[in-house]
Amino acid sequence: QVQLVESGGGFVQPGGSLRLSCTASGTIFSTYVMAWYRQAPGKQRDLVARISSGGSTIYANSVKGRFTISRDNAKNTVYLQMNSLKPEDTAVYYCYDNAGSWGQGTQVIVSS
Repeated sequence: QVQLVESGGGFVQPGGSLRLSCTASGTIFSTYVMAWYRQAPGKQRDLVARISSGGSTIYANSVKGRFTISRDNAKNTVYLQMNSLKPEDTAVYYCYDNAGSWGQGTQVIVSS
């Protein structure tokens, strides 16, 4: 059974940085497309960034130039480096693989 476990969320002031991690087990990680989604209170869950098995990336327009998705296949881990954080980035961030598995989510709060 596939398990995705996120970590790295927390509270940060505007302009600050956080790095989220998502470690996968029970899957052939290197072959999967991995993604980060986020869901703010009262809103739908939206794609933030996605990375293919070959390392190609796409980003939501709202995070381009500020967030970077990467992966380490040797560690079965995908990362989301978030810089220049804004209050509107506040959300629960979820890891997702293209087999349909979701992580439990990690909360990010950006506030002064």
